[in-house]
Amino acid sequence: MTPNRRRFMKYVAKLFDLCALSAAIAVGLFVSSSLKGMTFADFMALRIKVANCLLFALLLILWHNLFIFCGLYTSKRLTTQRALILEVCKSTTLAAVLLLAAAQVFYLPIVRSTFVLVFWLSSTFFMVAGRAGARWLLLILRSHGRNSRFILILGTNERAIEFARQIAHHPELGYQIIGFVDDDWAGIPPFEATGHTRCCTFAGLANFLRGNVIDEAAIYLPLRSYYEHAADLVELCEQHGIVLRFDSQVFNLRTPHSNLHDLEENSHVHAVAGSAELVSSLIKRSLDVLLSAVLLIILAPLLFAVALLVRLMSPGPVFFRQTRVGLNKRQFSIYKFRTMGADAEQLQDQLLSRNEMTGPVFKIKKDPRVTPLGRILRKTSIDELPQLFNVLKGDMSLVGPRAMSFRDYERFDQDWQRRRFSVKPGMTCLWQIYGRSSIPFEKWMELDMQYIDKWSLWLDLKILAQTVPAVLRGTGAA
Repeated sequence: MTPNRRRFMKYVAKLFDLCALSAAIAVGLFVSSSLKGMTFADFMALRIKVANCLLFALLLILWHNLFIFCGLYTSKRLTTQRALILEVCKSTTLAAVLLLAAAQVFYLPIVRSTFVLVFWLSSTFFMVAGRAGARWLLLILRSHGRNSRFILILGTNERAIEFARQIAHHPELGYQIIGFVDDDWAGIPPFEATGHTRCCTFAGLANFLRGNVIDEAAIYLPLRSYYEHAADLVELCEQHGIVLRFDSQVFNLRTPHSNLHDLEENSHVHAVAGSAELVSSLIKRSLDVLLSAVLLIILAPLLFAVALLVRLMSPGPVFFRQTRVGLNKRQFSIYKFRTMGADAEQLQDQLLSRNEMTGPVFKIKKDPRVTPLGRILRKTSIDELPQLFNVLKGDMSLVGPRAMSFRDYERFDQDWQRRRFSVKPGMTCLWQIYGRSSIPFEKWMELDMQYIDKWSLWLDLKILAQTVPAVLRGTGAA
């Protein structure tokens, strides 16, 4: 599940809980009224005071923050059903106590022991049932290969093997173990006897991370003797934007927010980089879907005309499709209008000596492979409009680090640069508005890191607003 999708699910959970509390209040009022002999028609005819509505809104706000404090909206992928129920019961109990206290302060005669008991039972039932239903739905999705997380286990000791066993016994978690990482030591023969194998040693971990999709890394090393070594591994995972799981908060991480989870009887810290707000992330994805759909409809005549011109003016397909590296190094096919000859990729090796970009990226301002129509499409960035389909599919966002080709990705020589793949690639970015192809690769990477570290919805809106004049100027287009 992508970061934006996880944030969306958190938002849905919060909204559901507020609805559950509202329903529990209604049930409590109805039961209390029924015990006094009031009929359902009389109950529905009751007048609601404005003051009570304001008090109810205040209670919802207090309950919402109380549930956040209780940790109801952290990731529950590694939390057992029993622990989840106990967590909900604790939260609803505190909510009931808060309701009883509010009744005493504001003098609400109807809020008595029976009302509070019904409220507690109802809210607990609704919230537990909702989470059980969500888990059931996720189990179905994960059984069909959706919502999977690829996890790498660092260490081969008994605790690492036990963690792998627990993951295997909980397929509803949606985890796929990529492998184990460790050096040679006395415990390797017993480890291999369990049927598990190592995918690499610590010396080869950096190369392994560069070539594989890894969402999380679980660290199971003897911390007293491996502290410095483990800290280096944590830093390497941070550079790749990989989520970390370990037994306790022992590493001095610079940027992550950490959440504690339980899998059976073992505690795990879930550390994730970034500080994006939930609502802002939801709006970001909503804007991606809405704007890309609207733009595709509005620009349909232009897209059709360009497709026809590309087809008529040069032999070859209308669209250029290429494998690009996306979120956490997942590969996807990007769509663009073809601006070069059909044999452009085969000719690239012959032009490497004319490359004008530093780093692994290949760019030539007057590329001989570009067609006359292609130069116009590139100058105006019209060739990139088909990427709106990638945004609509969820492979890309409107704003984010530019999608890199697999060839360019393989030529990265510094791991900190790979943190750019911890977010979705975008159609436009800081690099696009600050000079496009004219800025050096090193500055390009710095701007990507700046975007990731300082991301906000306002920053996205500013980039979108500044992209249009940057494209119209045509500065730095290649």
